Amino acid sequence: MDLKYAPRIAEELKLKFHQVENTAKLLMEDATVPFIARYRKELTGSLDEVEITAIRDRMIQLEELDKRREAILKSLAERELLTEELKGKIDAAETMTELEDIYLPYKPKKRTRATIAKEKGLEPLALMLFGQNDFDVAAEAANFVDGEKGVNDTDEALAGARDIIAEWVSEDQIAREKIRALFESKAVIFSKVAKGKDETGVKYKDYFEWKEPGSSAPSHRVLAMFRGEKENFLKIDVMPEEEEAVSILENNFLKNPNDAGAQVKLAVTDSYKRLLSLSMESEYRAALKAKADLEAIKVFAENLHQLLMAAPLGEKSVMAFDPGFRTGCKVVILNRQGKLLHNDTVYPHTGEGKAAEAAVKVLELLKTFGSEVIAVGNGTAGRETEDFVRKLLEKQTDEKLKKIPVIMVNESGASIYSASDAAREEFPDYDVTVRGSVSIGRRLMDPLAELVKIDPKSIGVGQYQHDVNQTHLKQKLDDVVINCVNKVGVEVNTASKQLLTYVSGLGPKLASAIVSYRDSNGPFSSRDELKKIPRLGGKAFEQAAGFLRIRNGRNPLDSSAVHPESYHVVEKMAEDVGCSVSDLMINPLYQEKIKIEKYVDDKIGLPTLEDIRSELKKPGRDPRERFETFEFAKGIEKLDDLAKGMKLPGIVTNITNFGAFVDIGVHQDGLVHISEIADGFVKNPADVLKVHQKVTVRVVDVDAARKRISLSMRLEENVKTHEKKAKKHTKDDLDAKLKMLVDKFGKK
Repeated sequence: MDLKYAPRIAEELKLKFHQVENTAKLLMEDATVPFIARYRKELTGSLDEVEITAIRDRMIQLEELDKRREAILKSLAERELLTEELKGKIDAAETMTELEDIYLPYKPKKRTRATIAKEKGLEPLALMLFGQNDFDVAAEAANFVDGEKGVNDTDEALAGARDIIAEWVSEDQIAREKIRALFESKAVIFSKVAKGKDETGVKYKDYFEWKEPGSSAPSHRVLAMFRGEKENFLKIDVMPEEEEAVSILENNFLKNPNDAGAQVKLAVTDSYKRLLSLSMESEYRAALKAKADLEAIKVFAENLHQLLMAAPLGEKSVMAFDPGFRTGCKVVILNRQGKLLHNDTVYPHTGEGKAAEAAVKVLELLKTFGSEVIAVGNGTAGRETEDFVRKLLEKQTDEKLKKIPVIMVNESGASIYSASDAAREEFPDYDVTVRGSVSIGRRLMDPLAELVKIDPKSIGVGQYQHDVNQTHLKQKLDDVVINCVNKVGVEVNTASKQLLTYVSGLGPKLASAIVSYRDSNGPFSSRDELKKIPRLGGKAFEQAAGFLRIRNGRNPLDSSAVHPESYHVVEKMAEDVGCSVSDLMINPLYQEKIKIEKYVDDKIGLPTLEDIRSELKKPGRDPRERFETFEFAKGIEKLDDLAKGMKLPGIVTNITNFGAFVDIGVHQDGLVHISEIADGFVKNPADVLKVHQKVTVRVVDVDAARKRISLSMRLEENVKTHEKKAKKHTKDDLDAKLKMLVDKFGKK
C-alpha cells in the first residue's frame, strides 16, 4: 500500500484527506478493519467498517493498476517501442481498461491475417488506402503483386491491405471507446436453447427464447443465463445492432467517398464483424458478469451477516435431534457450555413399537440430564420428529417437562461441518451423525460460534454463490465473518479455535496457540495473561485484546469492550467519583457523575470516551437481538398438506434481488416474489426483510411436480381490491376501444 493514493481515494469516496491518509497508515501498519473502526476513531474521524474496507479495497485496486502499468512500460522499453508520447499516455491512464486499450496495438500477438499481410509487404498499400487520397487503387495494388510472397493478383493485395486496416480499426483506442459505450448502452442479451437440449435443460426453460437489454438485466438473470451456457443448455449472444456499430466506425474512419474510401469501408465492416464485435462482446460479457457477481456477493454478504448475528438462545442445556426416518434420529445431550455429555439413537418413525421405545428413551434422557430446550434439525424427517417430541411432551403430567420448548433449527451446512477436519479434531471418537447433532444443538445456543466452523458458501444463504468470482466472494465473506465476530466479542476461555481465528489480529496459528495454552494452564484469569502465549506479541495483543472477553477475571474490565490501553482512564473515572471500577460498571448513579470531557487528552478523544461510557452502562453486552421461540403450523408438514389461501407462520431463510425464500415447515422453502412482499412498491427485498425474520405468509400456488411454492405477504383484502381494479380497468379499456371502433366504422 502507498500513501500516494490517499488524495485520489479521498476525492472518489468523498472523505476528508486526513481520514484516508490516517486509515491508510494504520492499514500499512497491519491494523485490522475492526480494530481501526472501534479503537482508532480519533484518527479516522469515526469511519465505520464499510468505509475503511472501501479505502483498503481501492488502495489494492490502484496498486494493481500501477503494477500493470510498470509491466507494460517494461515490456515496451525492452522491445524499444517506448516513446515519450506513449509513456505520457500510459502514465495518464486512470483505469485498467484505458491502460489495456493504449497497450493493445503494441501487445505481442500470435500471427493474424494482418501480420501475415504485413509479412507479404502489404503495409504500405494499407497506409495508402487508409489515407483515402485520390489515386488509381487497382494500379497501385498491382505494384504489390508478388507470387513468391503469396500475393498472386490485385484482389489478394487489396484483401491483405484490408486485413491490416481491419486490425488497425479494431485496436484504435477511440474506436474501442465508442463501441464499448454502444455495448454498455444498447447491447441486448439473446438466449436460446442449445440444439437437442429442450428436455435435459428444462430448468432453464424461461431462457429458451429470451432477450433483454444488458444494461438493465438483473444480476440473478445474468448469472442464470451464463450458468445455463456453461452447462451447455443455452446459447448466449450479447450484441447491439450491427448497423449502428458499423455506422459509428464508418463515421470515425471514412474520409472520402472515393475508391480508397470504398476499400476502407469494406475493412471497417470486416473489422467489426470479425474482430471488434467479438472483442467487445467478450469484454462486455466479462463486465456484465463482474457487475452481477458484485450484486450477488453483496446479497450473500448481507444474508450471511444477518444469519451470523441471529439471536442466540444462550447458555441452556440442550437435547438436539438430527432427524431421520429409516436410519433413526441421532440424539445428543449438551450442557450449558455446549459440551457433549451423551449420545444415542432413537427410531420414532419405523413402527409403533419402535416409536414407544423412542418415547421411553427420550423421557429418560430428559429426566437424567435435565435438558432445558429441545432442538430439532429441519432436514429430512424434521417436522415429523418435531411432531413426535411435541406430542410426547404434551402427554406428560410433569409441568416442567410439558413446558420444555421444542425449536426447529436450520441445519444447512451441518453435514459439511460433521465431515470437516474441525469436527474430526473436536470429536475424533464419534461419527458424522453425532457431530451433526452437536452442530444443530450448538447452532441454537450460539449461531455465530457454530457457523464460523462452516464454509460460508455451504450455509445456504447465497445467490449463485458457486458461479461468482471465488476470490472476491471469499474476501467479502471473510470480512463479514470478521466483522460479526469482533462486534459480538469472544469469550476466550470457551471459544473454539475456529472462532478465535476470526478475532482481530489473531488468525489460525495464534488461535491454536491460545487453545493449547488454555488446555495446558487452565482458564485465563486476565487479558494480560495472553501476553504469555508464544508468538503473541505486542502488535497482536493490541489488535485482539479489546475483542476478547474474560468473564469473572481479576479485572472486571476484562469482560467488557474497553481496550486495556484505556483502563487507566476508567480507573481515573472511578477514583474521581469515589468508587471502585466494579461499582462503576454496575451502578448508574456513579456513571451519571462522569464528565467525559474532563478526560480528553492528546491520545484519547470524545469518540473513544463516548464508547467507554456506553460500555460501562452495559459491559460486555451482546449486540444481537433476544431469542424468541417459533413454531410452524401444526399438521402442515409436507407439500401435500398445503392449499391455496392458507395463512402460515414462516422464517425467512434467504433473500435475493427478486424476492425472499421462506421456510414454512414442509422441507421446501417457498418464494415470496418481490411483488408479493408488501402492498406498496418494494425496490429491494433486503429493505423490508432480513434472514431469520419471522413472518406470516399466504399460499398463492403450489407446483408439486417442480416442488415450487409461491407465497405472498400482501394483505388478502388489498390483493382482492387490486384484482377488482385491474378487472375494472380491463373492462373500461375494452369499452373505450369498442366505442372508438363504432365511431370509426359504424355499428355494423
